[in-house]
Amino acid sequence: MRILIVILLFLGVHFSYSQQNTVLLHSFYKDQLFNTKNSHYSTGSGFLPVLEGDVHSDRWLRDSSVQYYDGGERIFKQHLFEFKGDDYHLSISPIVDFSIGKDFSDTAKKRLFQNTRGIFIEGDLMKNFSFSTSIYENQARFTRYESSFYQSIGELYPNQTTGIYTTQNAVIPGSARSKPFKEDAFDYAYAVGNIVYRPWQQLAISAGNTSQFIGDGYRSVLLSDNALPTPFVRLDYKINTHWEFNYLRMRSMNFMRKAVYNTVEAYYETKGTSVNYLTFRATDKLAISLFESVVWYRGDSITSSPINPLYFNPIPVINGLIVKDSQASQLLGLNFSLVASENQRFYGQFVVSNFSLSHFAAQVGYRNYFGKKCFSMIQVEYNYATKDMYVASNIRLNYTHGNVAMAHPKGNSFHEIILRYSYDKKRWYAGFRTNLYLLKDYRSTALLSVPKEQLAIDGTIILHHVECGYRVNRKMNLCFFVSGDFRYGSAADPSMTSALNFGLRTAINNRYSDF
Repeated sequence: MRILIVILLFLGVHFSYSQQNTVLLHSFYKDQLFNTKNSHYSTGSGFLPVLEGDVHSDRWLRDSSVQYYDGGERIFKQHLFEFKGDDYHLSISPIVDFSIGKDFSDTAKKRLFQNTRGIFIEGDLMKNFSFSTSIYENQARFTRYESSFYQSIGELYPNQTTGIYTTQNAVIPGSARSKPFKEDAFDYAYAVGNIVYRPWQQLAISAGNTSQFIGDGYRSVLLSDNALPTPFVRLDYKINTHWEFNYLRMRSMNFMRKAVYNTVEAYYETKGTSVNYLTFRATDKLAISLFESVVWYRGDSITSSPINPLYFNPIPVINGLIVKDSQASQLLGLNFSLVASENQRFYGQFVVSNFSLSHFAAQVGYRNYFGKKCFSMIQVEYNYATKDMYVASNIRLNYTHGNVAMAHPKGNSFHEIILRYSYDKKRWYAGFRTNLYLLKDYRSTALLSVPKEQLAIDGTIILHHVECGYRVNRKMNLCFFVSGDFRYGSAADPSMTSALNFGLRTAINNRYSDF
């Protein structure tokens, strides 16, 4: 790693710094990115995150308010610490999520809370090289339905006598595995980061363990930041004004402890995930992309296998035609984005599993931006996944990482309708979101790599999320907030939820609790 950094610095030594860091993935930033009034990103590939310099994010994240003191500039418009020179730029900010709340439908009357402390660091060196890193330490108590789900997808430990796997240590989607805290709460910590090197304008090379997302929607049925961060290498190559190619390789895992080991703690089962993504930008308003993802076998709880050389193949479709189902599982799909007018955007996705039209997922959505003196957006989205979608014939190759779905948080066997509204003016903001689920033969543990006895669920779930607050700093999305969550319906197990929370939060990552 040290040699790589030295080479990158040497290649960029004759240039001043520029922005190669990536735009954060929280919905606040995505809503700004897909704003059709921001002509810098009318129709991109939809493969996120994108580079700040490519979309001129400093323009739409700029705070135009006048501050008369350095302290005001620092609090409202900048990172806490910023260091600049002719060939470098370094920013450091704290990450916090301090909230308390109550679920009024919980007869135990236990207090909900989130206690997150962390640090965010990013920098630009020379012209071609950027980096970022974040560290999080968390303790939290969630609502009952969240806690129940997180515990159901926890680490799997084999019984040496019976061979049956038991579940321990819950997994928090988008974050990490956890340890018990105060009996019914969770303690978890993790760190993410990446480096980006751009040897020339058409090519960007990145590596790290930050999240990825494909699509213009609130959800993605192709690849989502719902899963845990995982080590990756990614190449983005803009062939010309009409064609772009994205190459992503990840090291994913099943959170299953191996039965045989000679270390202090057993390793997890590993698998490889490859993504090839080719975009054709027909016009400034229409882009269509071909998506291929393959999950590769690397062994089971006893054996280990080397990676198949085809893992590195950049040509879509070929892998699924050549490799046996027991050694790889393929998803093949499309993503499209259409800017219909200055205010309106249509988007959608369609994906099938191993060339089977009976196993598919789909999305169609619409964004409308309006308001001259404020930011307002309404979004309507429909998502659907058939039963057994994302499930491989060899269930070790299910489309998961760390026992968490890599696409939609609900997994499969659902219809979902989403309605979102956002309003933002002079730092004050408000938002509303409704999710309606129609479930048929649904099992929350369907994507685990070990079969679990669980009754299938039919019925409906309705979720409402209302939030308002004061956005102190747009760069880090630091907000004082008050939010309400309401969950009910015939399939809203383990019970109905009516929760109220308030606090201070640096919202730079999504945490999807609407499942």
